[in-house]
Amino acid sequence: MRKVLISAVMVGALSACGHMPFGAKESGSVQMQDAASVSAQASVAPRPKPAAQTPDAFDTTTQEQRAAATAKPAGGESKLGTTVASLGDPTDPGFWISTSLVSTPAKGRVEHPATGKSVQVDLIPANEGGSRLSLPAMRLLGVSLTDLPEVVVYKS
Repeated sequence: MRKVLISAVMVGALSACGHMPFGAKESGSVQMQDAASVSAQASVAPRPKPAAQTPDAFDTTTQEQRAAATAKPAGGESKLGTTVASLGDPTDPGFWISTSLVSTPAKGRVEHPATGKSVQVDLIPANEGGSRLSLPAMRLLGVSLTDLPEVVVYKS
């Protein structure tokens, strides 16, 4: 039953996320791809296979990448604010958050106060309210993929 529910959520997330890949910029109603951002991200974690149906299949990050993402920050961060995050497009690899708390791409960190866990992420500007968080980042924060966790966003 749980696998069926997760699969249904993943299918819904894929169809409802607007298919805006990492590094995409919205220009009016036209989405434009930032090729440098996408190729840099792709070298970090490959896109999931088209047949992916489970969270494990969608999460293409390595153990080393997960360890690096959960490493303690070096300091020098600034708190941007708090946001409610939903699951972002699970086909977009890596650790990222798309949020209106930033106006330009940057490096940062998200923290889930309820679990005390945090993840280093790419901060991607979003034009709408709320935020979308990558599947690997949600997993490292220890939240359910169907939850709407409140996270604190920091800029490095």
